[in-house]
Amino acid sequence: MARSRRSIPLSGLRRAFDEARFGAARTLNLRESLPTAAEAVARAESWLRQQQVHQHGGNGGSIDVLIITGRGNRSEGGVSVVRDAVLGLLHRLKRKGVVAAHEEHGPGSFIVTLAPVRSLWDAPKRRRVAEPPPPPEPPSLDALDARTRALLRSLAERSLDMLGVRDREAFVEGEMLRQFGALAATLAPGPQRDERLRAAILLALEQYD
Repeated sequence: MARSRRSIPLSGLRRAFDEARFGAARTLNLRESLPTAAEAVARAESWLRQQQVHQHGGNGGSIDVLIITGRGNRSEGGVSVVRDAVLGLLHRLKRKGVVAAHEEHGPGSFIVTLAPVRSLWDAPKRRRVAEPPPPPEPPSLDALDARTRALLRSLAERSLDMLGVRDREAFVEGEMLRQFGALAATLAPGPQRDERLRAAILLALEQYD
């Protein structure tokens, strides 16, 4: 008599498929640490901004990442406040040019499609009321080294050329500040910040080629 095979739970199959598709590098598991809604939003936004820069690179195609929020089985009323907070964040980041799209991946996770890096500075043009760019860090471009300033200037000139600006010298300094503010917001505090900023500028330049 043939021995019956032990069935594999559907949840185990889904987890295996997710691990094969996304891997650890493109998965944020908020469920494991049981954060508050505010902590989950802060972690998710920082992670998504970094993923947008480091995962996209010069790739013009779409890139998907996975955020696991949990179903909220332990939450009051069985409603996941973390899931709802992250869902609100995804809508906000879509308007800011970080997220291109998102979809529910089961009741406790989201698949998020990241927008290209250049969407960070294209996003204000799509809104009726443009939000001011984040303040530059450091507050003056003079604090950047010569190599970083040169790369940032090239990026600003490329952006102005794409917009059809003829007298770009009159706008290049302001465009450098705007580009710098958008890219600096994607970098977490830590050592070698200048090197990581240069890498982000180079990745943004590649997307114009």
